[in-house]
Amino acid sequence: MGCIDIVIETPKGSTEKYDYDPGLHLFKLKKLLPAGMVFPYDFGFIPGTKGEDGDPLDIIVISEFRSFPGCVIKCKVIGGIKAEQSEKKRSDKLVRNDRFIAIPKVAKMFGRMESIQDLPGQALEELEQFFINYNNIEEKKFKVLSIMDAKEALKLIESNKN
Repeated sequence: MGCIDIVIETPKGSTEKYDYDPGLHLFKLKKLLPAGMVFPYDFGFIPGTKGEDGDPLDIIVISEFRSFPGCVIKCKVIGGIKAEQSEKKRSDKLVRNDRFIAIPKVAKMFGRMESIQDLPGQALEELEQFFINYNNIEEKKFKVLSIMDAKEALKLIESNKN
């Protein structure tokens, strides 16, 4: 399976959410999560893509290590979560804002994973709940539509290249 480059915005275990600012070519602190809530894995984007929300496609990088904002990691995509999300607080208008899932090429513990079905236990459900709760904090909606396998995820990534 082919690998793609991922840019990390927010590292695993972080209570801070960072966003890349393309105008400054730097990362900005966007917000703090409430006490007890942390990013379960590295969170970033796929450079050279653009989703329906106008931002690069979002991706979660599942691994045993924690990176840092701005780190580029070569990863294999194993699937994703098709989702809709409200754009603004209390808005009823939903736009597609999928979350792709990948494994770093250098991963040891998770390196043999080839599909989303290879995720341990309740990892996928926990990711879904994280995004629902994360959006609730900003009074936004996050609705899971379906789960994508690697082939479907890669096809969607390819169709969203700009």
